[in-house]
Amino acid sequence: MDAERWQRLSPLLDVLLELGAGARAAQLQILRAQEPELADDLEKLLALEDDSGDFMAEPLLDKPGQPQTGTLVGPYRMESVLGEGGMGMVWLASRADGLYERKVALKLLRPGLADPNLRLRFSREREILARLAHPNIARLLDAGIGSEGQPYLALEYVQGIPITDYCQAHGLSVDTRLKLFLQVCDAVSHAHANLIVHRDLKPSNILVTPTGEVRLLDFGIAKLLDDNEPAPVHPRTEVRSFTLHYAAPEQVRGELVTTMTDVYSLGVVLYELLAGTKPYRLRRQTDAEWEQAILAVEPLKPSLASQRSTDGGPVHNARRQARRLSGDLDNIALKALAKLPEHRYASVEALSQDLQRHLQGRPVLARPQSVSYRLNKYVSRHRWGLAVGALITSVLVLALAASVWQSRQAMRETARAQAMQDFVIGLFDNAGVAQQGNIFDARKLLLAGERRGERELADQPLARAELLGVIARLRIGLGDYQEALTLLERQGVLLEQTDSASAGLRLEAVTQHGRTLRLLDRTKECLQVMAPFESLVPGIRAQPAQQADFLSQYGRCRRLMGERQTAQQLYERSLALRRELKDETGVAENLYDLALIDNDLGRTDDALAGYDAALKHLRKHVGVRNALAVEVEVSRGRLFRAKGNTDLARASFRQALAIAEEVHGPQHPVTLTIRRLLVAIQVDQEYYVAAEQQIEPLYLMTLNALGPNHRETGLALNTRGVIAFELGRTDQAIADVAEAVRIWRGAAGSQNLNGGLFNYGMVLHGAGREDEALKALLESRELRAKQYGASDSSVGEADRMIGEVLASQGKLDQASVYFDRAVKLTRVGLGPEHPRTLFAQLSMARHQARIGQSAAALKALQALAMHPGTDSEIPKLHWSARAYAAEIRCRDGERERARRDLDALVDELRSARPDGGVITREALAIRAACQ
Repeated sequence: MDAERWQRLSPLLDVLLELGAGARAAQLQILRAQEPELADDLEKLLALEDDSGDFMAEPLLDKPGQPQTGTLVGPYRMESVLGEGGMGMVWLASRADGLYERKVALKLLRPGLADPNLRLRFSREREILARLAHPNIARLLDAGIGSEGQPYLALEYVQGIPITDYCQAHGLSVDTRLKLFLQVCDAVSHAHANLIVHRDLKPSNILVTPTGEVRLLDFGIAKLLDDNEPAPVHPRTEVRSFTLHYAAPEQVRGELVTTMTDVYSLGVVLYELLAGTKPYRLRRQTDAEWEQAILAVEPLKPSLASQRSTDGGPVHNARRQARRLSGDLDNIALKALAKLPEHRYASVEALSQDLQRHLQGRPVLARPQSVSYRLNKYVSRHRWGLAVGALITSVLVLALAASVWQSRQAMRETARAQAMQDFVIGLFDNAGVAQQGNIFDARKLLLAGERRGERELADQPLARAELLGVIARLRIGLGDYQEALTLLERQGVLLEQTDSASAGLRLEAVTQHGRTLRLLDRTKECLQVMAPFESLVPGIRAQPAQQADFLSQYGRCRRLMGERQTAQQLYERSLALRRELKDETGVAENLYDLALIDNDLGRTDDALAGYDAALKHLRKHVGVRNALAVEVEVSRGRLFRAKGNTDLARASFRQALAIAEEVHGPQHPVTLTIRRLLVAIQVDQEYYVAAEQQIEPLYLMTLNALGPNHRETGLALNTRGVIAFELGRTDQAIADVAEAVRIWRGAAGSQNLNGGLFNYGMVLHGAGREDEALKALLESRELRAKQYGASDSSVGEADRMIGEVLASQGKLDQASVYFDRAVKLTRVGLGPEHPRTLFAQLSMARHQARIGQSAAALKALQALAMHPGTDSEIPKLHWSARAYAAEIRCRDGERERARRDLDALVDELRSARPDGGVITREALAIRAACQ
């Protein structure tokens, strides 16, 4: 096969090899209709590729004299191939004759190609490069013919990367990209001035060096405008020398090229630099589609195209980029890409000058020169001078206005301060009204102050709003959350009606409003009130302390809604502000907040360390006789109780109660909560009668303080229901726990709902209402999986109880699946020694006996009956394991031994647990069945 024939086949074969079978057959059919012989040759070559794995392992053309690494061409030694093109190869070479040392890019005509047109083109490139001397064009250093008669060109070796890759890799701004592009325009303009059209401008021929300088390369198909060469004609199937993606419409049509052809190619490069994509977005990347797009399709504006090519980047970045490109740059790029040459820029200089006008803030010629456009450009260009003049004028006007405003503001502030002073004095003048014997009733004092403020500050809405906020905070401190909310809602109305309220006062008001809603367990409403202020906090002219308070309260509402990551970010922002302010109480508060996040995520060791750090900070800087210390001690107690360490839990709760009674008083909701938690410890330790005696008055006090629908009211009911269940009063247990579930369903997504449903399922199971129990437990499991993840240990605990219900229904195979998962999830989540893990193993062992694996069940139960441990749950584990082991022996024929074991166990339980309980009733039931 001769070189000319291969020159026509090679590019078409490359395209066909990349197509699928169907598309390849369709393309061959099109070619066959135009040139049957060419299609036949291509079909034969494709058949060779299918038949032989080593197809084209050897070149089809003989290439005698092909240079190898280390060989000499003229005075140059070949080192490595830099690239290959249709007519030549480019090698990295070095001067080898000793005259001087220099790396060059040595361009050689391909050996074996005898086409005289290619040699002519090679000679023309030498002539073209000899005309050019520009710092942004790779220079011709030498030319000659090697020992094998092979012509060569020695060019300046440029260490750089394509301009598009350089801009992307360095993240250059639009202005910097334009300045690089202007270097390209300058180089092309120099070529045009020497009557040379490049004809193949593309990013791979425009390199940028590490120093940020542009070098224009490869004038291999450039045209001399003073040459009489006729216009080439390029049928669809003929090999083209230019790159189609950057070709102008007249190149595609095979018409005469001019300097405006290079303007179009520069427009494509500019478009790609600005938008990050080529001007045309095609479904199929075929030559035919590219030709159709170049000839007939109008490109999108770069500002629109840039938003479609962000590849998943941030939306705000894409929008910012689009705003930067819209207007001047859209019009400049589209004018350079006009289909008709006469509609483009008349020269590269015209394109360059329009870009420079844009960078200088001047009107560009690519846009209509309307008065508004030119005025906008003038203002933009002289913005600093105009701004300074306007600033000076504004300062003079504002100085005058400020003096007037300050005098009025001073008079207003004096009046407001005097009103507040009169109010406080009058408040204590009437303190006798709030005194009953020797007891000072703060609530009556506040009520009297509120009424006096409404009367005496009626004509000062701002002072009245400030007063309502103060009284509301005092009400919160007393635990009167509903009364505080009413006051804060009235304050909000007053602040909306006045324009003179400071940003700090507004922020403080919304912070206390959100705090009160959270304390009332109305978390969703808290978010609705506070969320509109979140984005405004950085710009609000308020004290950093007020900003930190807002961020902390808002974070607590976010955390209660399960948005822990957002809450953590808010806490960290607040902590940074408080550290700067040296607000030591605030720092301790945020340390405690962050520890609560760790606890929510199951990082109990980190959480305990965080609680201790908060207490240590308080002890060092503030003291621990305050409300925050109460909260931290309560959370420590909850953590110890969850771990099964009831002694440490009780100690923390008692410490919290002592501080709370001193700080808040005995009737405060926080104090009532701690007392309820101590009752729960009594339940854990099986003192049911004493717990029942305490829970009833606690429930009534909580109901009176917080109302029938508060989370804490539900918790008191839940505790009362669990006590009733342990004492065998199943109907009361079901009613109490059901009411707690009702409260938590309406408590703005209370996190207590999943636990309430678990307890509801447990008591229903105890009453033999298995279908209802299963429904409640499955809902509890779903909520836990959604809130904590499907592999959380709490999900395993739900699985254990679901397994018990299924086993009672006789669905043993399904129960086996749940018991197995319960053991795995609790062991992984809590560790093999945690009480919940041990009770999951206990349920699994009992179930093994149900399905006929008595030996394995007995072995596991014996190990559990002797398991070491000191917390309150371990004795329960021992008793249950002994009862279940006796149950198996009785079932397997060892009735005498089983009865002896059960009688001894019942006697021990009656002695150790005089109040009875579920375990005692269960042991008695097993004994009654073993006759």
